[in-house]
Amino acid sequence: MNPAAIGGGFNPNIPNAARMYDYFLGGKDNLPVDREAAQQVLRYVPEVPIGIRENRGFLQRAVRYLAGQGIRQFLDIGAGLPTQRNVHQVAAEYAPGARTVYVDNDLQVLAHARALLQDSPLVLVAEGDLRRPEEIMRDPDIRRHLDFDQPIAVLLLAIVHFIPDSDDPKGIIARIRDSLVPGSHIALSHVVIDERPQAAPGVERVYQSASAPFVARMSDQVTPFFDGLELADPGVVNLHEWRPDIHHFTPRLEQVGAYFLCGVGRVPERPSGS
Repeated sequence: MNPAAIGGGFNPNIPNAARMYDYFLGGKDNLPVDREAAQQVLRYVPEVPIGIRENRGFLQRAVRYLAGQGIRQFLDIGAGLPTQRNVHQVAAEYAPGARTVYVDNDLQVLAHARALLQDSPLVLVAEGDLRRPEEIMRDPDIRRHLDFDQPIAVLLLAIVHFIPDSDDPKGIIARIRDSLVPGSHIALSHVVIDERPQAAPGVERVYQSASAPFVARMSDQVTPFFDGLELADPGVVNLHEWRPDIHHFTPRLEQVGAYFLCGVGRVPERPSGS
C-alpha cells in the first residue's frame, strides 16, 4: 500500500519511503536515517501521521465495500511493509476465501512480506513496478493466483504520488483499467497540496534523497486519474469523508480542504465490439 513499489535494494544510508511510511504509522520497521528524513517532513507538514492513519482506515473501508460488491480478488500494487489489518486480513473477514496479491519492487519489503505470509495459501507476494503495469498484469505467478477473467480490485493506495509526470501516471492507470474485465474496481488514494502548497518544495527536497521522489499535485491534477471509471459514492473526496464509519470523527480534519484524496471506481461494461 505505499511508495515501496518504486523503491530498490536495501541501503541503510538512504531513507526508504516504505520505512518512512512505517514510521509515520508508528511502526518499528525503520532505521535512524528513515526517522531523520521523516522528522524533516513533519517540520513542513506536522499532520502527516494523521493522513497516513486515515489512509489505512480508507484501505479497510474500501476492501469492506469491495467485498460487498462481490469482489473476491485483490491486487495491491505498492503494498509496502506489512502492518496491522492488511488487505488479506480485511478481505478474509468480509469475503472468506478471497485471494490477494501484494506487489512491490522494494527487496526489503518483499523479503519481509514473504517471511510473514509464506504460510498463507490465499496470499501471493510478487515483485513488480507500477511504472511497468503490463509486466504486473501479465506476470504468470500473479495470473495463476488470480483469475483475470473475473473481476479484480486493484489497490493503488498512497503510491501514485511517487510516480512523476514523465512516467505518465494517468496512462499507467488507464492501462491497468483496460486490462481488467468489467465489474473490476480500482481504489486510489493520493496526497494533494491544495491546503499547504508552500510546504510542497520542502517535502519534495526530502524525498529527492530517499528511495522514491514525492510529486506534489493539486486536486485538479488527481481527479483525472479516475477517468473511465464509474465512481462509487461519494466520489473523489478526502480520506475521512469516504464512507466513514458511524463513530469515525477526526476533529482536526473536519474543516480542512483537499489534502489526501481517495476514491473507488468500477470498470464499466465496454461497448459491444470493443
